[in-house]
Amino acid sequence: METIKLKFRPSTKNNKEGILSYQIIHERVVKQIKTNYKFFPEEWNEDELELVIPPVQAERAVYLATVRDRIKWDVKKIELLINRLSKRANSYSADDVVLAFEKHPKGELFFEFMEQTIVQLKSLHKIRTSETYSIALKSFIGFRQGIDVLLDELDSDIMQQYEAYLKVSGVTMNTVSFYMRILRATYNRAVEKEIVAQHYPFKHVYTGVDKTIKRAASLQVIKQIKGVDLSHSASLSLARDLFLFSFYTRGMSFVDMAYLKKVNLRNGVLSYRRRKTNQQLHIKWERCMQVLVEKYNTNSTVYLLPIVTNSEQDARRQYQTALGKMNLKLKKIAKMIGYSTPLTMYVARHSWASIARSYNVPLSVISEGMGHENETTTQIYLASLDTSIVDKANRMILKLL
Repeated sequence: METIKLKFRPSTKNNKEGILSYQIIHERVVKQIKTNYKFFPEEWNEDELELVIPPVQAERAVYLATVRDRIKWDVKKIELLINRLSKRANSYSADDVVLAFEKHPKGELFFEFMEQTIVQLKSLHKIRTSETYSIALKSFIGFRQGIDVLLDELDSDIMQQYEAYLKVSGVTMNTVSFYMRILRATYNRAVEKEIVAQHYPFKHVYTGVDKTIKRAASLQVIKQIKGVDLSHSASLSLARDLFLFSFYTRGMSFVDMAYLKKVNLRNGVLSYRRRKTNQQLHIKWERCMQVLVEKYNTNSTVYLLPIVTNSEQDARRQYQTALGKMNLKLKKIAKMIGYSTPLTMYVARHSWASIARSYNVPLSVISEGMGHENETTTQIYLASLDTSIVDKANRMILKLL
């Protein structure tokens, strides 16, 4: 039976950091793996075999927290290597474990590498992307039952098994593709960093885009949503108003609505940057938008709409909570008007584009109005488009209500 022990050796010199090593004990043979993790004796709890992170000294706390995570990942890696050795050979030695560990540089565990990628995305303020990576990682960890895998052992067999696991779980093919594309992007990062050779583990799994149920509501449905009597419920009325605001503003996404500030509205023009793409958009302020905004008292906040309302709480958490609540309320509104398709905030965005297209608004104008910025050819085509054309198209649509 193998044993992994953490051994801290204090420095023989005063006021000098000691160093941590791992002891691998197998069949009464003790071997050592040296690390470069250094810290002071008072920062090590010998009874609990863990680092003590001080509440002050922010820089030191960050360093120690990083070392603590590295130790945790190293131990996981040693356990994984031992498990692999036990499956591949009838017998192995403590030396074999040490050699296997030294053969694999830091970051070769897939979970570990993806966790590092998520941290990096957060540091770059790509919060939404980091959240999607976290969701995909959580799913893959569930499939693996918490057992990590070395990057060089990630192959097409594992990914096909994961695809089968997802299908049995009842997720849609688009969700399968969503997870696979994120995991593939992570794997490709490791390839770029030359941590692992490219073995194309995703070549036999689905990474396409499946056709989905149409999410756009017709102009008649938008009129019904606008006209339904919700005077009995302030929460339903708010959900309906935010849905209409999204529609009024050319399908503005809920996250952009949540972070709209009063300073974004100047001289009859609402200007903002899409949080998803950082693209600057300008929308002519229409009377229907003003009427909606005037219904709500937002004097205590810098925000234009009553979504982020508490300055002492995390704004992103408030936006996420509000989005969930609004979508639940919109589903109730859909039932009230006899609309069978699930109604969400995102339907407003699809609806504006679909209705605009049905009234022969050029595709280029729709793309510009919604802030799309994907294919190079589209970017070139839209480069010289005057925003007044988009405002004219939006006014035309709003007059139809």
